[in-house]
Amino acid sequence: MQKYSMKKLQYLILAPTAACMLFYCQTNKTTTAQNDAASQESAVKQEPVTYDLASAPVVSPEASLGLMQVADGFEVKLVAAEPLVSTPVAMTFDYKGRMWVVEMEGYMPDTVGTGEDIPTGKVVILEDTDKDGVADDRKVFLDSLVLPRAICLIDGGILVAEPPSLWYYEISNDKPGKKTLVDAEYAVGGNVEHQPNGLVRALDNWIYNAKSSKRYRKVGEEWVIEPTHFRGQWGIAQDNYGRLYYNTNSENLLGDYFSPGFGATNKHQRGVAGFNEKIVANNRVYPIRPTPGVNRGYMEGILDDSLRLVNFTAASGPVVYRGGLFGEEYASNVFVAEPSANLIKRNILDEKGYITGGEQAYTEKEFVASVDERFRPVSLYNAPDGALYVVDMYRGIIQHKTYLTPYLKKQIGSRKLTQPLGYGRIYKIVPENKKPEMVILPEDPGQLVKLLGHENGWVRDNAQQMLIDRNFTQAIPALRQAAKATDKPLLAMHALWTLEGLGALQTEEVLALLQQPVWPVRMQALTALPSVLNQSNYRQYVPVLEQLVASNDTLAAPYVAFMANYIHPYDKAASSSLLQKVVKQYPANKYVADAVISNLYDREEAFQKAMTAIAPDTSLTFNKRLQRVITQTSSAKANRSPEALLKAFPKGAAMFASACQTCHGADGNGVKSLAPPLNQSEWVTGDKNKLISIVLFGLTGPVSVNGHLYKAPEINGDMPGIGYDKDLSNENVAQLLSYIRKSWRNNAETVTAEEVKRVRDYLKDRQKAFTVEELNQFP
Repeated sequence: MQKYSMKKLQYLILAPTAACMLFYCQTNKTTTAQNDAASQESAVKQEPVTYDLASAPVVSPEASLGLMQVADGFEVKLVAAEPLVSTPVAMTFDYKGRMWVVEMEGYMPDTVGTGEDIPTGKVVILEDTDKDGVADDRKVFLDSLVLPRAICLIDGGILVAEPPSLWYYEISNDKPGKKTLVDAEYAVGGNVEHQPNGLVRALDNWIYNAKSSKRYRKVGEEWVIEPTHFRGQWGIAQDNYGRLYYNTNSENLLGDYFSPGFGATNKHQRGVAGFNEKIVANNRVYPIRPTPGVNRGYMEGILDDSLRLVNFTAASGPVVYRGGLFGEEYASNVFVAEPSANLIKRNILDEKGYITGGEQAYTEKEFVASVDERFRPVSLYNAPDGALYVVDMYRGIIQHKTYLTPYLKKQIGSRKLTQPLGYGRIYKIVPENKKPEMVILPEDPGQLVKLLGHENGWVRDNAQQMLIDRNFTQAIPALRQAAKATDKPLLAMHALWTLEGLGALQTEEVLALLQQPVWPVRMQALTALPSVLNQSNYRQYVPVLEQLVASNDTLAAPYVAFMANYIHPYDKAASSSLLQKVVKQYPANKYVADAVISNLYDREEAFQKAMTAIAPDTSLTFNKRLQRVITQTSSAKANRSPEALLKAFPKGAAMFASACQTCHGADGNGVKSLAPPLNQSEWVTGDKNKLISIVLFGLTGPVSVNGHLYKAPEINGDMPGIGYDKDLSNENVAQLLSYIRKSWRNNAETVTAEEVKRVRDYLKDRQKAFTVEELNQFP
């Protein structure tokens, strides 16, 4: 692929003007489907490709590759393209190295979403039959789906997310068999941009999602659903230790410091320290082309002087690179897609204790960036060959109609981005001069056990899953030996979880691993402990946990606190004593404090009284955080009846669930990183005209609610309006606002359709979101 320096690309794009500039590039046939670099040594040049930034035309996959800039030492190769694949949004690999791809063909056929409800979505299998690195065969596994969004292969079948439901299909000779409803409410409410997705099968054998607070597990023929932390927006990934990473559209990278199954047990606790943390706070992006086609491009600060996006606006599809092919420098780097800016970000993580932080790998450039406006990377994946795979939706419209501003509609119209449809590409990124080798998992259980220590994380994960899915109990002796190999931590950890998945993990094995000096191994033993804990063995674990506290094992302390919740059903006194010891040892540690509080659902005040003699100082971190939960719980008890409100404002309740709840929370108290509270907000209960204006046209910038100034990155700095939808009736808007003004502890006057109409008519020419300053000028 022809490469340009960042300086030269900037010059080419900006001169003479962004509006009329023609971009010229050379492509190299070694990056095309017909002439993969793996099979040719020489580079054959094509004729120059002309790219018109003003019209953003559809170009061939080969030409689009030539419009990309990739980091030094890497190259992008085409794996699949139309007509073999269309509008891909998610994928996974099976044990044979084949790609299973979700095609969301119905997404936004035009700016009003005409035909989104038509069942055109598919799940397809793409295969590279001649082993040249490029897919050449397509099978349709499922069709006639409405906006499918996620899949997960498991136990000889496949989970398919087709809102509002989650389905499980048995697989027989690459064809769907028996269909089972796993969750009828997998994605109830919300819209395409705000519905659950991901379905990542994690190290702990549970399946987690973005934009969701549920996790799933198949136990025999039954599906188990449990509550977990609400995470992210589009895409979710795990690291080598099973911790989860995700993001929202305006935030580079969020994630968990602790294993994902803990801490979501106290319904009164609105957030638990160590979950939903900002891993990389820097949200700056560096497109190599003008990007005026973003939803709020008209607002100050969204675009720079060269019309390029300044910060993330569509961050999605993160992946922790675990392939081993890139080299040690890239181990556990996190890559994030930004389809609105046509780029892929690289982040480098840094761990200090259990706290994970990170920073962007580059300044003023990206890992991958493209001049092609239709290059829309939406999801990134590790793979059996160690490469980094990129799902490119390749289309003009990327913003859903719910939030589509008139500004962006004009941008779409000016460059004719609506058509054509039916395109899509899948790429892989590989180091130059390296030939990735696809690992096909063997059927032999002994070989699979050895692969649990493979350098490629995809191979380790799937060797574990295959041993469990095929119920290879004959591998248990080898797994027990592997779990003892703590000098090879990754092998030992995967062996531990494979035993857990087979129902063969023993008390003695967990006890031995709890005392290992290698922290990652000890962490996995603590994480697996609830799976083996029972009435007959819990007494063996309590003194070991107490010893971890007494020995000042700061890394283990939050886990010990989480563990008390699992001891409580068998011995309430032992559980309470363990919690008190943890608090006494770490009274100023907010992570320990929140882990303790996560145990105390409906027991907060009783525990507070018991702790008075041990830690009476109300200024201690633990006491302050516990008191905050008690206060919030007391406040919530005064909330109004949701059943009565649903009966009074049915359309408003439905609109709240679909358009507001995902950001402001079902309890109206706001969601971390997304939006401020509606409950007892002066903006909700105050001036009707201001509230109507905000909901119709949106609000941008910092906003003060109950004396607290909310601004990015504590919340998303922009709330989109819903009034641009001409089909949205005034009556429905009035019901929504009335529902909000009467919900929780709010008790303001209802809003009428006539009041909405009056404001709507007055603001009919409004094209942008309001600022607080503008709203405060209202008469």
